[in-house]
Amino acid sequence: MKLRVPILAAVLVCIPVIATPQSASTPKPAPQKKLSPAAARMQQKLDHLDQNAKANPVDTRPTQLNEDEVNAWVAEGMLKMPKGVKKAVFHAQSGTIQCDANVDFDEITAGKHSFNPLLMIFSGTHDISVVGAADAQAGTGHVHIQSASLDGIDIPRTALELFVNRYLKPKYPNVGLDSDFKMPDRIDTATVGNHYVVLTQK
Repeated sequence: MKLRVPILAAVLVCIPVIATPQSASTPKPAPQKKLSPAAARMQQKLDHLDQNAKANPVDTRPTQLNEDEVNAWVAEGMLKMPKGVKKAVFHAQSGTIQCDANVDFDEITAGKHSFNPLLMIFSGTHDISVVGAADAQAGTGHVHIQSASLDGIDIPRTALELFVNRYLKPKYPNVGLDSDFKMPDRIDTATVGNHYVVLTQK
């Protein structure tokens, strides 16, 4: 199964830096070390989604990804992070996902800094927090980035848009603060609840 951070929301939405379908990564092979119980449950659920997508007929019963399972799975190195993203923790609330991440912007921008004052904040390593509304209906995922902060200071939406357009769109043309994308593995719906995401396949 190809994991897309929007799937951890629907595998969890969030920032243009992390949370776009274009920055998707496949899960890493299972490590030699034993996974914690929470991470193991997450992996079992992802394996089920992958296998169920190939079944005929598909099992339409919902699969619930719990916040603690997602975060354990990510923390134990099972998700290959996009370049520059050092760690990420996800928090699910009804209809929204918050992603708290540590990001090295110099790796993302590859040293190509701008003299635009709105873009000069995106340098060095910082703690980023992004909140996005996310869901999926009829096999299409929807992500709307509502707010973002850097080291606790709100990032103006104009600056966020400039950063996405200058540094991310050349690599990932479909990236945006508002994104629609096709869900993988025949996932039909994704609903974000308090500390969980429920996925159904069709």
